[in-house]
Amino acid sequence: MRRQDIRNVAIIAHVDHGKTTLVDAMMRQCKLFRNIDQMGDCILDSGDLERERGITIVAKNMSLVWQGVKINIVDTPGHSDFGGEVERVLRMVDGVLLLVDAAEGPLPQTRFVLKKALELGLRPIVVINKIDRPDARVREVLDETIDLFIELDADDEQWNFPVIYASGRYGTSTTDLADPGRDLTPLFRSIMDHVPAPEYDPESPLSGLITNISHDDYIGRIGIGRLLGGRVRTGDPIVVLSGGDKQVFGQVQKLFVFEGLERTVVPVVEAGELFAFAGIPSVTIGDSIADPANPIRLNILTIEPPTVSMIFMVNNSPFGGREGQHVTSSKLRERVEKELKTNVSISVEWGDSPDRFTVAGRGELQLAILIEQMRREGYEFQVSMPQVITQTDGGKVLEPYETLVADMPKECAGTVIRMLGEKKGVLERMIDLKGTYTRLTFTVPMRGLFGFRTEFLSQTRGNGVMAHTYLGYREWAGKIGGRRNGVLVSDRTGTVATYAVANIQDRGRLFVSAGDMVYVGQIVGETMYAHDLAVNPTKQKHLTNMRSSTSDIAAKIDAPAILALDQMMDYINEDELLEVTPASLRMRKKLLDFKERKRAGLGHTARILFDRPGDIH
Repeated sequence: MRRQDIRNVAIIAHVDHGKTTLVDAMMRQCKLFRNIDQMGDCILDSGDLERERGITIVAKNMSLVWQGVKINIVDTPGHSDFGGEVERVLRMVDGVLLLVDAAEGPLPQTRFVLKKALELGLRPIVVINKIDRPDARVREVLDETIDLFIELDADDEQWNFPVIYASGRYGTSTTDLADPGRDLTPLFRSIMDHVPAPEYDPESPLSGLITNISHDDYIGRIGIGRLLGGRVRTGDPIVVLSGGDKQVFGQVQKLFVFEGLERTVVPVVEAGELFAFAGIPSVTIGDSIADPANPIRLNILTIEPPTVSMIFMVNNSPFGGREGQHVTSSKLRERVEKELKTNVSISVEWGDSPDRFTVAGRGELQLAILIEQMRREGYEFQVSMPQVITQTDGGKVLEPYETLVADMPKECAGTVIRMLGEKKGVLERMIDLKGTYTRLTFTVPMRGLFGFRTEFLSQTRGNGVMAHTYLGYREWAGKIGGRRNGVLVSDRTGTVATYAVANIQDRGRLFVSAGDMVYVGQIVGETMYAHDLAVNPTKQKHLTNMRSSTSDIAAKIDAPAILALDQMMDYINEDELLEVTPASLRMRKKLLDFKERKRAGLGHTARILFDRPGDIH
């Protein structure tokens, strides 16, 4: 039997292709809010980081009612680093809306999420969004999408997908470009016609799969998932089946379904519905819930393994403990253990030392988001340079590779090809876009992309757009050059002085400005040379009783280069650390003392004494 009163659908797309904006328009036309004018934009981007970065980080559930049919919608992340969210929530739905930008076309994450949806046998509806863009190339994008389905071996039913042309910004859709859309009725009708109604058997034993976890301060841990068989009522005894033969018996204390943007308490949930329940504190992602008298274990969720790792450690810098609320190793461990309970794509190796442990994730951005969330919560710690996680097969070392798609002005294509060639990238495809732009597709080792975005934007003068997604493990590509320039390292602790900045800035760009506090071993800038330079950024001008006609001419002070968290993670080398506090981000050497670094042979540091400007010792 099928429940014709429900449709379960996920919205999948590459980052910034308009998923959240389209959901906003759907909510408006279903009159989810009484005062539509006050509802705002990007409602599902609830977190501060999501709104600041303009991306979806965590998958979210909500529902709409259209012509008496409840549509459960799952908004999924669009960046490949959060692919673990996509992999698990696709098990909750029967169909997907595949959004493709009318100008950019299918990009790497489009391929990734579509592949996962097709493997699960989900029915796709292709939505070519942003058809109002002046550079839209709708026909070409549709052909590229068809080619993508063919490459991913879609079956006949999946390949015969309906196509909707939409503008999420204006809330319009149509099935024919010659007929301008007036609202989203064609999109809703396509969902009704092509997304299968969920199957259910009211007489079958209870069975459900948990795909997400939430927490409430009053009722504790909440499991979120889909009920695949039977029904469950408040107060019913259930068993939670985890990996292996582990079984946990308990009772349902509260049941919820999704109505609009909220969870609503209900007495009973029937099969086919997306639901949440509280009552078993140990429930986690991938668990099955079942009838204790007839337990049915569902397939365990398979999540692709992490590919990038970083060492998290207690902050032992001279300024450690000044700005954070949570600074001890036990607090750091508690926070990471909490993350492990809700994020299945992160893993941790605790190691032997209590003051450091290794955190692994799907990519740099995922780790950067975790670090940023922790610093905003008051944590203070240090992290090391990101490292790729290698594998061994038949005596060969394998490393993760990515597919990179880059759009840039045609005159920049040669430079980008040369840059990626140095990163061991292989050019797979080159196509001309409308106007003066070229699209290049590369296969490149993941470690070759560390810090590449900054170089790419610099070489394309800010006009380039790049996106990449995980491809798989391939043979080790050999040595890849890292940062070419050395750094300016402070040899004093104190306040940065204007006089010192005026002298130091001739040797490179600075990361600090006058008035900032620095300590011995802190990285205060980048040199123009291949080796590091030790400098004194706290040096003050000596007071004398001599005067000259030019002594008091003000020096021109350049503005410092302000690096974001992601850029600092890419910037540091193996002998350096990134200090993270709620108020500051500082790069430093692992060995703070200049003599210790020299004895260890790290950094090839040259020492500059500003008592005699121009002399290098």
